[in-house]
Parts: sequence; structure tokens; C-alpha cells
Amino acid sequence: MKTEIIIATYNSPRPLLLTLTSILQQEERPDSVCIADDGSGPETAEALERFRGDHPDLPLRHVWHEDRGFEKWAIVNQAIASSEADFLILLDGDVMIHPTFVGRHLAMARRGRFSTGSLIRLGPETTSIVTEEMVRKGLVFDIDWLRAHGAIDRLGTWLKTMPFPQPVMGFLDRVTPVQKALCGANASFFREDALRVNGFDESIRYGGGDKEFGIRLANAGISGQHLRYSAPLVHLDHPRSYKNADEIRKHRELIARAKTQKITWTENGIEKRDAKAEAAE
Repeated sequence: MKTEIIIATYNSPRPLLLTLTSILQQEERPDSVCIADDGSGPETAEALERFRGDHPDLPLRHVWHEDRGFEKWAIVNQAIASSEADFLILLDGDVMIHPTFVGRHLAMARRGRFSTGSLIRLGPETTSIVTEEMVRKGLVFDIDWLRAHGAIDRLGTWLKTMPFPQPVMGFLDRVTPVQKALCGANASFFREDALRVNGFDESIRYGGGDKEFGIRLANAGISGQHLRYSAPLVHLDHPRSYKNADEIRKHRELIARAKTQKITWTENGIEKRDAKAEAAE
């Protein structure tokens, strides 16, 4: 089974390199990494070329389209369509994954099922001091370091630091009542399952595209499971200038429609075909 990590990014080479550094520390590495680039300038391409030169043992490809505003799901769809892997793990280019992260997603991989995890969020001041060396040494996953920098604010966040052995964390995953809404910054699924629902709805910009995708997967019989405590990641802070209240409201309507009407296929996905035509074939 070939595995690829798809990392969504936009004009953020520093956090992207931190993400890639965390992938280098994995106990089980993916077969390849795809950078799904939503129109970044040349600085990102230059950073990736340097990374390739320093780490030729990690296959890396760069999928890019021109900058037309927030079109994350369009470039992620392009990455999915062009991937040669069987199993895909989705990340954002502003996260750092624990060394056991990929292994946990692989251990829980089943056809007809998707997995999604949670985030430990860093504040802006802490984000500014994180270095690649800190990621290599695992400091950013250390419970004491996270607590000292204000990242552990409640019991649930403390549990996300995986303070107990993996079987205990897996048990907590199973018994914790949490909605299995797909989080695009921390998710995995088989490529064939994503193609079955035609990928992400590209008409949804910021606000809910990942959740809507997860609902359509579930409608198609691809059930979700939450790796809340056994495969969390650390999220770097960043501004969201693209956030738009009107669009978020519209997207919520699309999400509700997908849920109530049991929609599985999007006509605005990987294949640009009408849903009715697809059903008639």
C-alpha cells in the first residue's frame, strides 16, 4: 500500500518547512509527499528546492495553480487526482506531527473508512520561536514545554499530548463522545474513496469544505473515526485574512444540504460533470 501525505500551503515557507521537518522524524515515513500549493510566490518553490537538495531520500512533488484567492480545495483535488498512492494523509502546511502520527493513521486505515484527528494550538508568540531544531528534538510535543507556553488549557488538551501508552489513548478515542467531522488539517482516507465522492467541493472556499467532504463520504457508506487522542498534531498560529462571514454562512447551508439530502457526489469536484449525468451512467 503506497502512502502519500498531501500538505496544503499558501505563501508560508517557514511553517511549511517545520511541517516537512516533522515528517522527517516519523517512525513510519510516507512513500511520498505532495505540496498542494494554492498559488504561492517563488519563495515557497525556492524553499522546496532547498529541502529536496538536503533530503533526497524523501520523494517530494509540488502541485501549484495560480493565485485566485482562497482555492485550497481545488488544489487539494488536483493533488488527489494526480497522486499514485493508495492511501492519503491530509495536513495543512502550518502543523507539526508527532513521530508516531503517520504510523497511527496507517494502523487505523481501512477501505471504506476515513480517520480524522485533532489539534493542539500554539499562540502567536510561541509560534514565532519554534525552530526546525526544536521539531527535530521533539520539544514541541513535550508536555512540560506545551504547558509552559500556554498550549494546555483544559483536560482534553492535556490528553492530546498522549500522556499514556498508545493502547490507552486508542481506548479514549473509542469511548469519547465526539462528532466525527473530518478536519482537513488532520485526516486520512483511501484515494479510491475520495474519488468515489468526487473529492472536495471547490465552490466552498474558507469555512467547511472539509466537513462537507466528510459528510458526503459518510453518506456514501465511508464511515469516520476520530483519532482525537492518539494522532493529534501541533498547530502554528497564523492570521486568516481570507475569512469571510457571508461565505461561511453560505457554506453552512451547503453543509446542511449535503447532510439532509444525503448527497454523495459534488459536481464541483475533481471531475467537472453534472451529478445527474453521473447517476445516469
